[in-house]
Amino acid sequence: MKYDINDENIVECECKHDHEDIVQKIKGDMPGEEMLLDLAELFKVFGDPTRIKIIFILFKEEMCVCDIANALGMTQSAISHQLRVLKQARLVKFRKVGKTVFYSLDDEHISQIFACGLHHIEEMYKH
Repeated sequence: MKYDINDENIVECECKHDHEDIVQKIKGDMPGEEMLLDLAELFKVFGDPTRIKIIFILFKEEMCVCDIANALGMTQSAISHQLRVLKQARLVKFRKVGKTVFYSLDDEHISQIFACGLHHIEEMYKH
């Protein structure tokens, strides 16, 4: 198979035989359709710049809506809307202290996904 990372054209495999054993193994390992759709939805949620900024903030520190809004120069209403989307996707969680609601990333998996993505992008800027 030929592939040049700087070439926009991806050349198809030149071999004309199937690797049926590999294909069957992959088919057997493939998650169900519903699980793959849920995974695609998860990555869609990561696809919004405002939500990425919120995730970055929460990656660094637990914060309340008003502090997140202040840090991003946005309204609390706009931040609350994005937090709702993140909460529905189980990317963030909250806890109440009196009347204040603090948000944080839902679990270590979210931190890892974000850290890996950020590291990948940072590498691109180093070259």
